[in-house]
Amino acid sequence: MIRAMIRSRVIGALIAALFVVPAAAEPLRVTFGVLRQTHSSETLSILDLPAEDDTLAGARLGAEDDNTTGRFTGQSFEALDAKLAPDEDAVAAAMRLVEAGASLVIADLSAEDLLRVSDALKPRDALLFNVSAPDDSLREEACRANVIHVAPTRSMLTDGLAQYLVWKQWRRWLLIRGSHPADEFLAAAYRASAKKFGAKIVDERVYVDTEGGRRSDSGSVQTQRLIPPLTQNAPAYDVLIAADESEVFGAYLPYRTFDPRPIAGSGGLRPVSWDAAHDQWGAVQLQNRFFRQFRRGMNGRDHQAWLAARMIGEAATRVGSAEPKALRGFLTGADFSIAAFKGVRLSLRPWNLQLRQPILLTDGRMTVSVSPQEGFLHQTTELDTLGVDKPETKCRLP
Repeated sequence: MIRAMIRSRVIGALIAALFVVPAAAEPLRVTFGVLRQTHSSETLSILDLPAEDDTLAGARLGAEDDNTTGRFTGQSFEALDAKLAPDEDAVAAAMRLVEAGASLVIADLSAEDLLRVSDALKPRDALLFNVSAPDDSLREEACRANVIHVAPTRSMLTDGLAQYLVWKQWRRWLLIRGSHPADEFLAAAYRASAKKFGAKIVDERVYVDTEGGRRSDSGSVQTQRLIPPLTQNAPAYDVLIAADESEVFGAYLPYRTFDPRPIAGSGGLRPVSWDAAHDQWGAVQLQNRFFRQFRRGMNGRDHQAWLAARMIGEAATRVGSAEPKALRGFLTGADFSIAAFKGVRLSLRPWNLQLRQPILLTDGRMTVSVSPQEGFLHQTTELDTLGVDKPETKCRLP
């Protein structure tokens, strides 16, 4: 009798245990900041005026996509906005984000501010995602172990355009650069790309910015009048390359040069990381979702911020953690790759933390071509024909 009672109680306890519902685990909260500068409204076209939610919109769409997966994996993602006033200190704003729990920061900053923020946050073990600064120096002699570069470098952009022009047999270039420091950096990248792929810069000229007002009637007329004599009496060339990162004259070049020649670079055919007209490889689905939510086209900074958010989501899902060191370890490892609606999966260059990616060549209405071009080969991946390759790098990460 006693044995039967004990057996009955044991069996009852086992059956009850089968029906105990475990308490739901707390979802892993992943909070990342969006530290963004105020971009100048001095653009040549009103179509290029920066939106109030520039960069932030892409990050928020990326967080939404992360949450779609997170509902099944027990994770939630949130983007905290930190838009800098024109004279606001970027380091102080970054510190506030980290104190609010955002030790992952999507950074839309100048090269100088990015380095200052990176150095200030190093003791806090924060991880930055550069989504706008194109400076090659940030990935080379000034590289930082806590900065992942989502935005392509100037050299990746100029190499992408150079490959296409060489493939078209347009090897003779007339280079016109602006008079600002950023324009010289871009011109230097075009010189290096010409040498790398066998093109020749037959002549180089400078457009001096007189600060006449980019969209004012007088400034526009003055710029247009200067272009014919600036391009007159040039040695024979196939294509005019504009190095106008400051957006002073490049968009005025098509149809106004002295000789009838195609324009590329900062006007005409432009190398970009993303364009609102890009619709290949399912990109139209992303473009439509972005437009429905934000009522505008997705620009390069938006796409890079979206991609950074997706990288954070992918890493957090795979490692089950929101710790920056754990995420960085996965992102820099051999198992990481991510889709970006650009035809191939993207990965990081471990030697300088630059995201490999194709470069779109666009005329502002449609994607004309995508680099790397066919025939430009590499022993590891054709994407490494764009920009600084491992044997050439000056970056020494710890």
